[in-house]
Amino acid sequence: MPKLVYLLFAAVAIGVGLLGPSAMLRADEPVQARILLPTTSAPASAQLPDNPLVLQRADPFIHRDDSTGCYHFTATVPDFSALEIRSSCQLNDLKLATPVTVWQKKANGPMSANIWAPELHRIDNRWYLYFAAGDIAKPFSIRMYVLSNGHADPKQGSWREEGQLVTHLDSFALDATIFSHNGKRYLMWAQQDAAQSYNSALWLAEMSSPTEIKPPVVKLSEPTLDWEVQGYKVNEGPAVLVRHGRVLVTYSASATDERYAMGLLWADANADLRQTHSWHKLPQPVFASNASLNRFGPGHNSFVLAEDGKTDLMLYHSRDYKELRGTPLTDPNRHARIRPLYYDAQGFPLFFPEKGD
Repeated sequence: MPKLVYLLFAAVAIGVGLLGPSAMLRADEPVQARILLPTTSAPASAQLPDNPLVLQRADPFIHRDDSTGCYHFTATVPDFSALEIRSSCQLNDLKLATPVTVWQKKANGPMSANIWAPELHRIDNRWYLYFAAGDIAKPFSIRMYVLSNGHADPKQGSWREEGQLVTHLDSFALDATIFSHNGKRYLMWAQQDAAQSYNSALWLAEMSSPTEIKPPVVKLSEPTLDWEVQGYKVNEGPAVLVRHGRVLVTYSASATDERYAMGLLWADANADLRQTHSWHKLPQPVFASNASLNRFGPGHNSFVLAEDGKTDLMLYHSRDYKELRGTPLTDPNRHARIRPLYYDAQGFPLFFPEKGD
């Protein structure tokens, strides 16, 4: 295939989702046919739940107990007033499980408004809830906070306020996610840099404890691509998956209406994650609105293993209609949904076939 023709084909194919990230041509790579077909079915042992997984829950996150295979689900509640957890040993039963409110916003001051995007993690035999919150007097003075609980069941016991998760900047910050890799624990999050014109970029730092980070802080991605700056200039909602020799990071961008979409970063699993040059970024979104599937504004995803303990699942939220009923913040119908994750022959994730949403 002539070089120019192949480059044009590759660019179009990436744009419509035919090729995975491994199909991108780099300047130092030979031009060769690298069209890779997706695996079109999940492992037979995977019992996939019905969608929506949970109604009216945005920014969904699931913790899977490796010892029991049971699940704990948390997400942003529609009125942004509290943190809740529901549990089930079958993913399909999460929609039926009774949500337990484990913490409520304060009457005033920090943590009194906009309780957003909780994540539940088990670290050193203690539960931690990471979330974002504002001040009722300044609702969008969003910062990140941490709660902890020593009970074996996160729906029971007492949740202790550990305070603000302080970073290198005192600015709008949210969407903390925690992951461990090669014996180190890392925090990844979204935060505004006052010296820049965007709403939020993605940052990473190693953690010295479950509630503190240590330098250096690394900027991983800024919203500079056209699809990342629709309505707002945003990189947020990172989610981490280590597979096939790579640290894979999905993230969300643009306004939280139908223009919201997901992108992909990755680094070699043996690279120093605290070095900016270790990271690569796909120029096109990997998951976006699809009117034929009634999927609008998909994003803020996370990952979890299916009940077979093998199949990777992607959890995310989306609406099933385009025209908002109010504003992105007052329309409550971002539903939690789930789908299997596929990989190409080189181990990069594929976010199709486009069915079963």
